Amino acid sequence: MVSLQLMRLIERHSDELATGLSRILQESDRTSDFRKIPPEELLEATASVYRHLGEWILRKTEADIAKHFGTIGAKRAIEGIGLHQFVWAVSASRNHLWEFLRSNAFADNIVALYGEMELQERLNQFFDRAMYFGVLGYMEAERQHGHSGEHRAKLEHQHPANRPPSRPTRAPARIFQKLKKRV
Repeated sequence: MVSLQLMRLIERHSDELATGLSRILQESDRTSDFRKIPPEELLEATASVYRHLGEWILRKTEADIAKHFGTIGAKRAIEGIGLHQFVWAVSASRNHLWEFLRSNAFADNIVALYGEMELQERLNQFFDRAMYFGVLGYMEAERQHGHSGEHRAKLEHQHPANRPPSRPTRAPARIFQKLKKRV
């Protein structure tokens, strides 16, 4: 059986975990797009997952995970977060949690060790599904909204002179009319 002690430890320290993860996401070059998200919104989103992790792992179905993380993936696409950065953020969430558990949880007997191993397996399953369904939601949002979030983000960072025009320009038509008059 999954170590309920470890689940309670994670949930008790959800705010601390969320603060650390938010800092990682905002400071890392690999997740620089997350700086677009207001810090308090990012903190709440990360805290929510850690705060309810026991419920996600023990009670929620795959359909629940698909719906929740598909919505998050779609939201991140619309916000202009690069897909590669979204995937990295989910991985960082898992790694941050494992670092916390390594420094705070110690198995003192074989039963506790088995519980930790089972928890690790379930956490990996959960984060893998969260990533998979998040990517599906992200891709669906891209399909529905035309441009990818990554494409929009690249355009935002381009020099204005190098951006494609936002509306059709009439310059080619005027040039063509002048040429017509000469002929």
